[in-house]
Amino acid sequence: MESTGKVCYYYSTAFKQKVISEIESGQLSIEQARKIYNIGGSSTITKWIKKFGKNHLLGKIVRIEMPDEIDQLKTLKKEKAELESALAKAHLKILSLESIIESAEEDMGIDLKKSTVKKQSSDQLKDGNPGQ
Repeated sequence: MESTGKVCYYYSTAFKQKVISEIESGQLSIEQARKIYNIGGSSTITKWIKKFGKNHLLGKIVRIEMPDEIDQLKTLKKEKAELESALAKAHLKILSLESIIESAEEDMGIDLKKSTVKKQSSDQLKDGNPGQ
């Protein structure tokens, strides 16, 4: 097996905890620790902190809301659900109307959709409104 020249480093848990404690105590920044201990990878130490550290050094997103914002969010979610339900009902209505039209076309032996379009076009030309 031929060597590719790539070196993989495996750090012991004790070493990781030593580096993390130096960072958490304020002796070193993450970037300083990377340079001093020659630790590759920009997120290596961050991963160690998530796994072994106190996590207080990692950025967190905290959302602070006013009570009316929480109510507004609930209202918007409820409205969204109502609109989705109305849309689903509209789709079902369209499908059922299309089915009725197809059934009527079969019974009558004509294409109602094309007949309607032709009739509208000729009516619009008579009225002088070709674009509407």
